[in-house]
Amino acid sequence: MPDNYYVLTGGPGSGKTTLLEALAQSGYSCIPEVAREIISEQIRDNGTALPWQDYVLYTQLMLERSVLSYTETAKKHIPNQPVFFDRGIPDTLCYAELTKQPITEIMTSYAREYRYNRNVFILPPWEAIYHTDAERKQSWEEAVATYEQMVKTYQQYGYTIIEVPKDTVENRLAFMLRHTKATPENI
Repeated sequence: MPDNYYVLTGGPGSGKTTLLEALAQSGYSCIPEVAREIISEQIRDNGTALPWQDYVLYTQLMLERSVLSYTETAKKHIPNQPVFFDRGIPDTLCYAELTKQPITEIMTSYAREYRYNRNVFILPPWEAIYHTDAERKQSWEEAVATYEQMVKTYQQYGYTIIEVPKDTVENRLAFMLRHTKATPENI
């Protein structure tokens, strides 16, 4: 298990993208979220693998792309440098649970095989900053349910949840870096 692979996750609209942008601007390696990439591609190409159309195909693509993202990252990054993933493979299992899909053996095996640092950063629902857009259509209630299921899913796979406080981007960034091995010497 790469101890330097950190997951940043949370329900939609919790400030995750902004925090990852701050990490990247500070010089840290950040791996983009595959779900948003899939949605953008499917909309652009008039595809159906969308959460509001064919959510089973969307889940399959999310799992495949998450594993590919992980394995490609392993080929490119130096082992002692911290890497921050915008969501991890267990996020796909969380989505499957939320949409009442069966958790397949392959999903479980991928979640067990491709591991991240045991400490997973999760951003709690934050209604004051929550909004929808062309790719994020979930209601506030769905955002809260997603957060709750993510906590359960990551814990089920042996991860320790570290909830990032609702605060300024700078304070959230400092909080995360205090809980990692990420220091200026190893970026």
